[in-house]
Amino acid sequence: MAWPWPINGMNLVNALAKGRDVDVIRNNRFSDGRRGLLDVYAPRGARDAPLAVFFYGGGWEEGVKDNYRFVGMSLARNGVVAMVPDYRLYPDVRFPDFIADGARAVRWARRNAAEFGADPGLIFLIGHSAGAYIAAMLTLDRQWLDGPSMAAVAGTVGIAGPYDFLPLKGPGLKRIFAPAGGDLATSQPINYARGDAAPMLLVSGLADTTVHPDQSRRLAAKLRSLGGRAEARFYKRIGHQLVMGAYAPLLRPLAPSLADTLAFIRARSAQLRPRPGSPHFFQQSRLA
Repeated sequence: MAWPWPINGMNLVNALAKGRDVDVIRNNRFSDGRRGLLDVYAPRGARDAPLAVFFYGGGWEEGVKDNYRFVGMSLARNGVVAMVPDYRLYPDVRFPDFIADGARAVRWARRNAAEFGADPGLIFLIGHSAGAYIAAMLTLDRQWLDGPSMAAVAGTVGIAGPYDFLPLKGPGLKRIFAPAGGDLATSQPINYARGDAAPMLLVSGLADTTVHPDQSRRLAAKLRSLGGRAEARFYKRIGHQLVMGAYAPLLRPLAPSLADTLAFIRARSAQLRPRPGSPHFFQQSRLA
């Protein structure tokens, strides 16, 4: 699941992700260790804005927050306080340790939301690929974020996520998810589907040959069958990486990934925090 562009391509999309109206606060510590840091992208002047925690992909084996400036900046320029954490990777850890790291990041986000102009009651999870898996597990498996001291999830956007991938194929997945004596069913987000989970938007590219789009379709269908709120949305001629890359201004014409994410966050925020009179700056913002 490595990024398909050469490093200069990644540098380009990040270099173009600018915004003088966004404050970037790097390397906030949410957990111990060298990967227990996250970056915050806060719209200048934000007040009670929705907050999105974004988990990047990389097959649970690679990835670094610095490569996703374009995601944080794109969300912040559209009125969302964005946080991009690193999380521990294989071979340093295996399932479920990267999910535990994600939970720590979300709890930190809730505790510190107000400092950056965000509403702690409007926490959204966004993830791509392996990161979408983490976001889905945090949303559906009650052990991670349930309880009054935890961070309730307002909604989740999964982008090209693996949610139902048994039997494991390939030695890499087996090393990550099949420790001795483990019950593999506990590793699958679809097995935690429930009707009272936070609403989910699951998007995929129909040209994705890394994570089949049917995984999004199956999870959404199961959630709906249990009374939950979930939508699966598919983009023609878009593959596994470009469905995320389309957050970048340079690639935005390729797929409405960002526009659909913002529409989902806007609708859910209005539902949870109706604001009489003039709409909140996020609710009235246009795609930037």
